[in-house]
Amino acid sequence: MSGVNRIQGNLLATAERRLLNWLCARLPAWVSPDGLTLTGFCGALTIFAGYALSLYRIEWLWLAIAGFFINWFGDSLDGSLARYRKIERPNYGYFIDHSMDALSNLVIVTGLGLTAFIRMDVAMFALGSYLLLSIHTFLAARVTGEFRLSYLAAGPTELRLILIAMSLAMFSTPPTTIMGTGLSPFDLFIMTIGAGMMLLFVIQTAVTGRKLHALSK
Repeated sequence: MSGVNRIQGNLLATAERRLLNWLCARLPAWVSPDGLTLTGFCGALTIFAGYALSLYRIEWLWLAIAGFFINWFGDSLDGSLARYRKIERPNYGYFIDHSMDALSNLVIVTGLGLTAFIRMDVAMFALGSYLLLSIHTFLAARVTGEFRLSYLAAGPTELRLILIAMSLAMFSTPPTTIMGTGLSPFDLFIMTIGAGMMLLFVIQTAVTGRKLHALSK
């Protein structure tokens, strides 16, 4: 999206940018930003398959973990490669990239809800919270000219790492419920993340609304 200031303050931003620039300089010419966007979505499908198949054998979680790396590779490099090669198509890239991100998020979280560890309603609550925060980001980019890629020093990369760590924990933690709540430790963890994103959405909406109200006077 043209004319928008990208704000990225996540913990791994500097190191990740160095790695992405290094990769961009070494990718063959036939690799395109659109191809990388598709690769990222294939990573999301791989995550879904790994989580869904983990119902039958826990070892399938390794497929989901591998899918997170594929998803990161495609999703993080598509825009980076376009900017590196100076072949940006800001409006097209913005639209396609974030549309595919939304679909990927749906696929990944649905996969989580199909595991023995996380209830589908809990997974959908977290997805709804994430999408609300995403909507705020897109609206704020339109009305303030600032596109925020991270909140509380965390962005998509940090979130992937959290989900990878959670997936690793599933190997050693049985999907038992806590004190008759019907919720597993993983349910409570995902609910906490979802509630945090919901709270961020409310706070950021109020802050941005106040700024815009003041400017409109």
